[in-house]
Amino acid sequence: MSHVTIDGREYEFEGPQSLLQFCLDHEIELPHFCYHPSMSVPANCRQCLVDIGAPVRDRETGEIRLDEQGKPVIQYFPKLQTSCSHIISDGQVVHTARSSKKVEEAQRDTLEFLLINHPLDCPICDQAGHCPLQIQAYKYGPEGSRFEFRKVHKPKKVKLGPRVVLDAERCINCTRCVRFTDEISGSGQLTIIERGVKNYPITPPGGSFDEPYSMNVIDLCPVGALTSVDFRFQARIWEMASTPSITTTNAKGSNCDLWVRDNLVLRITPRANPEVNEFWLPDEDRLTYHRFNENRPLGPSLHGETESASWDSSLQRVTEILKNSGTQTVFIASAYATVEDNWMLIQLAEAVGGQVAGYISHIEPGHGDGWLRTDDRTPNAQGCERLGLAPIDFPLWQARIESGEFQAIYILEDDPVASELCSIESLEDIQVILHYYSTTNQTLPTADVALPAAMVAETIGTYVNESGRAQRVVPAKVIKGMNRTLMMQMGLSRADRHGTPFDRWHNESHYIDCKPSWEIIPILLKALGAKTGPLGPRKIMRLISDTIPAFKGATYGAMDLSGVALPAIETEVIS
Repeated sequence: MSHVTIDGREYEFEGPQSLLQFCLDHEIELPHFCYHPSMSVPANCRQCLVDIGAPVRDRETGEIRLDEQGKPVIQYFPKLQTSCSHIISDGQVVHTARSSKKVEEAQRDTLEFLLINHPLDCPICDQAGHCPLQIQAYKYGPEGSRFEFRKVHKPKKVKLGPRVVLDAERCINCTRCVRFTDEISGSGQLTIIERGVKNYPITPPGGSFDEPYSMNVIDLCPVGALTSVDFRFQARIWEMASTPSITTTNAKGSNCDLWVRDNLVLRITPRANPEVNEFWLPDEDRLTYHRFNENRPLGPSLHGETESASWDSSLQRVTEILKNSGTQTVFIASAYATVEDNWMLIQLAEAVGGQVAGYISHIEPGHGDGWLRTDDRTPNAQGCERLGLAPIDFPLWQARIESGEFQAIYILEDDPVASELCSIESLEDIQVILHYYSTTNQTLPTADVALPAAMVAETIGTYVNESGRAQRVVPAKVIKGMNRTLMMQMGLSRADRHGTPFDRWHNESHYIDCKPSWEIIPILLKALGAKTGPLGPRKIMRLISDTIPAFKGATYGAMDLSGVALPAIETEVIS
């Protein structure tokens, strides 16, 4: 086993490793700007400098020379080295700013150079509060500037494309954005122009930065040079609460953080998971934040009325419909809903004696790119199939619904009218029960009872992505009638998650009157006199994991924040 000594402490390592990444992996802080573990190493910011030495060996014997105290004689490089580009070797000795005055001074001088032409606009910069340059200037930089001349000015408010804005004066030429387009996304839409203090990233003449992954450069930028068109000047980092979650626009299940202020989702950013999306997120996943806030239902409704009804009267009406229709009820599962919600739907269908048609498949051929976008536009088709639910055979079920075979149709978090499974006319003589998210749902006007369902940002549950990885989500937003299970998962780290009327920014109209489907269905089961089974998503998932081989090991504890790979086994589907 090889050894390296860093600031007087010895560490073991195997194989070639970057010194900077080794330090980061062992929680040894080394300031840096240009380095990123997924991209090439330009070593141009010079902020990660360290002092490196190695034991002196006798040229004739190859033995390590020892000093008078019996310790190895260390010979240091004549100049400080960039730790990002240095590959550690056995016996090396490394000094960071914690143990070397020379390194401390070098990092301070480097920051002074970087800040010479940097604008002092932290109070109005979107990056303020989570800006690596700002943080490192406080930790490692000089207390003041000796530069008292006019700063170099560069273009500001340059719209590189439809989603990214450039303030070139803030750029420190780390080249992360350019390397991303060259090495990761492959679009090559950004390049560096000009020389010296005048250079900055830009698109080629006549070009637009419109690739489907363009907003990743906003996360990569270590300063506030690249910002989001949508999020620019909307909120400060310290005003928002971030909650780990997953994206639901496709079957990849990319890991993300939902950023919430005043119970509104203001932005979506990637959360690192090497097993799913690494550090990246497509723009289509980020730009869906509006749907958590807009066109949301005001509460349950009866007979297609826009005015909301009470939950008690709505659930009572559902119970009456299910009792009367009985075996002549068809249930439609949903690849948008969680595993727990779909499992509860199956229990409800069994209690009533109705049939589960399966789930509506939402495949968009050509949309996928073989990376983080998929042809499947739903997050949980794999979860449905592991429960034994098959994609609906459209011709078969269209004919059965139109034939008048069923008295009632129970729809879980989907829109069969928009999907063309059935028309509004074919539902005129059928009693429709609909769990829905948005008032744009085209089946909503036909619903005898419409029950607002919690979205991924408001519920607890499990999704299984296209590769068979089970991932759980926790609520980022508060809903009306918040139950204890949701409250316990919300946490209390930020007051703005649970604002009070005394907070000026607090607006109770942002609280949606909805419930998770795993909370609604047990109420119906109890009203029907059926066995409710386990209550709460954690217990439901524990039962699923114990009884269905396709979900073996998918407990909440095992999934944690990064998910768990499920066994690749064949499943029997409900037809």
